[in-house]
Amino acid sequence: MEEYKYILIVLGMGLVSFIPRWFPLFYLSRKQLPDIIIEWLELIPVSILSALLFPALFTKDNPKIISLVSPETAAAIPTFIFAWITRSIGGTLIAGMFFYWAAGKFIFT
Repeated sequence: MEEYKYILIVLGMGLVSFIPRWFPLFYLSRKQLPDIIIEWLELIPVSILSALLFPALFTKDNPKIISLVSPETAAAIPTFIFAWITRSIGGTLIAGMFFYWAAGKFIFT
């Protein structure tokens, strides 16, 4: 395929990705949403994070099986507690890396 076709494909993919995000933002920025919708929208980041974290923390192997004993789970619990108490993204990142290292080094050797 010629180079300009790749550029057109990438631009087209960017456009079809941008429009569905831009249109609701543009349309809803001028409207006052009901409180119940605002409360519902506030839950979306939590549910997305949960959907991303659950398989990584509580499943292993292929096909996936549920496993509650892993370095990831052992590191996640104190990291969540640290995040809840401090509300610091940077501190939580550093604490999570430390807890993961410690779990691999001392618990799951």
